[in-house]
Amino acid sequence: VQLQAFGGGLVQAGGSLGLSCSASGGIFSADAMGWFRQAPGKVRELVTTITTGGSANYADSVKGRFTISRDNAKNMVHLQMNSLKPEDTAVYYCNALLPSDLRTPVFSWGQGTLVTVSS
Repeated sequence: VQLQAFGGGLVQAGGSLGLSCSASGGIFSADAMGWFRQAPGKVRELVTTITTGGSANYADSVKGRFTISRDNAKNMVHLQMNSLKPEDTAVYYCNALLPSDLRTPVFSWGQGTLVTVSS
């Protein structure tokens, strides 16, 4: 299984950015997926999740600003980030989630993508 996030970059506060994640290995359509992020000096945190049926949940810190979506046919999950804040600066990762809790990552971490929000 390989997970690769891409689309990060430098953006000003208030701006928008879209991330994508490709999942290979035949796991995608059967798994809930999530986006995590790790800011410098902080632990990795779960940002948003999406079930196989498309139901989404968000951390309070991003609710109303971020939108997760998935394309099962292409084995991809996307994250649209609007109204970005400097505290959104982090490396963003995607992963499949354990169905039992929809929070625990299943696989080893793949390549993340750095998002930097300037004030």
